[in-house]
Amino acid sequence: MKTKESRFQVHDELTAPEHSVPVLNGALAAGGQLSNIVGVLAGSPATLRAYARFRSELRHGTLPLKTQQRVALAVAQYQGSEYSLSALQRTARDAGVGFDEIARAREFDSADGREAVLLRYVRGLLESPGAPPLHLHEEAREEGWTDEQIIELVAHVSLSVFTNLMTKAGDIPTDGSAEQARLSQAA
Repeated sequence: MKTKESRFQVHDELTAPEHSVPVLNGALAAGGQLSNIVGVLAGSPATLRAYARFRSELRHGTLPLKTQQRVALAVAQYQGSEYSLSALQRTARDAGVGFDEIARAREFDSADGREAVLLRYVRGLLESPGAPPLHLHEEAREEGWTDEQIIELVAHVSLSVFTNLMTKAGDIPTDGSAEQARLSQAA
């Protein structure tokens, strides 16, 4: 069985440029295995460092993890990122987002009215050529989302858009596919 290959080299700590290695070692220490997107980004140490810092800072923000996962799912679906959807199905479940909510998030919706308002804001942000419609911003505030959270929301959307663009530009295979290919060749 042949697996899709990335247009960019998927690096590990042995093949990455020297200035990417500390970030890769940190990722390995935290998670145990490098994702293909991180391996590709390692080809540009500056990009890898920026991505890692951006993600790290946003993880310490005020948006709940389940909200972050819903937002990423909505953006990945909107942009048609097979890679991100594959990874997010797992991470959203790990964060406690149920299957029904995963499906709803992919359609910019949620059974939780407060979350649904924020997802409609995300849709407006992605679909509007200019600023998202003002009523979406006002609805988010009326549901108790703070300016800090709305600003973080925009940052999460931009991080997701970047990730999805990279996976498309590199035609990056879903995580685990490289390992599957190695196992198939060994058999």
